[in-house]
Amino acid sequence: MPNTTGPLVVALLYDGLCTFEFGIVAEIFGLSRPEMGEGWYRFANCAVEDGPLRAHGGFLLTPQHGPELIGEADLIVVPGWKGADHPVPEALCERLRRAHERGARLVSICSGAFVLAATGLLDGGVATTHWRYAEALRARHPTIAIDDASLYRAQGRIFTSAGSAAGIDLLIEIVRQDFGAEAANSVARRLVMPAHRTGGQAQFLERPVARHRHAEIAPLLDRIRAKLDAPWSTAEMAASCRMSLRTFLRRFQDATGSSPGDWLIGERVEEAKRLLLDGKLGAQEIALAVGMGTPDTLRHHFRRRVGISPLEYRARFVSGAQERVATAAQMLGTVPPMPQPSRESPIAGID
Repeated sequence: MPNTTGPLVVALLYDGLCTFEFGIVAEIFGLSRPEMGEGWYRFANCAVEDGPLRAHGGFLLTPQHGPELIGEADLIVVPGWKGADHPVPEALCERLRRAHERGARLVSICSGAFVLAATGLLDGGVATTHWRYAEALRARHPTIAIDDASLYRAQGRIFTSAGSAAGIDLLIEIVRQDFGAEAANSVARRLVMPAHRTGGQAQFLERPVARHRHAEIAPLLDRIRAKLDAPWSTAEMAASCRMSLRTFLRRFQDATGSSPGDWLIGERVEEAKRLLLDGKLGAQEIALAVGMGTPDTLRHHFRRRVGISPLEYRARFVSGAQERVATAAQMLGTVPPMPQPSRESPIAGID
């Protein structure tokens, strides 16, 4: 375990462990990241049943701790489960209920949702899982609203995610909430992953992915991302790729799954999220930096894409992250590094 003092993340081990899902948790929370400072996560694993324990692929597991560690964890991750038909031990459910009652966060990846559902803590709420398991979860727990389309969902301090890769998105989102956008971006870059996919994105695309990645489009996308404040027009984009407008529109749609206009708005909103969480720029500055022009235009597109206003977004995620890190620091007697919003240039007028 790295020599850190931040929140304790505990991944559960069981016979038949989903190897990939466990690897996700260990990679994000257990890897040494000295650049994050001493306040970064601590990571450990614990067995929730007696051995021998095996993981998919033929690995034999040597747990670090027994189930008693659940009582000390700040964040508990269930990396998949044995299957929809495998009962969840009541002793495990009781430990998770007690952990949640004292303030711990509970997270599931893929079929791990069956474990969290078995605790009863999701009753009356919303959860997601891999689309293949959605009907089974719905049948076993009819009081839970099963969202079988989203990548991940939050219900208070309980988080559920869809298939294995969606678990990466959820865990990066938790890093972003805890330590800010720059920390999440750093983790994502090391994983060679997008920095942020919202939980409301679909688990899979109805439209098939293009057979060929168009080399002519990719450099353009990089140029646009590097200069989002420029007044990009579709005609200019086509000319940059040395294509006719008709050919360009067809190839852009094939490569990205959306029109140039929709794609550009999405990129500008994502950059606005990063700047909002950074907290250094005011409303007009952010609008100009992302090419939206005015706070009103930014607010309009932000609401349509994210579902809340920029001001609500910043208050929800920055304030929530600060509160959690401050609480952890108070408990541990340390002060983890945390991006602080600028007092000199508050975000005003983006409501």
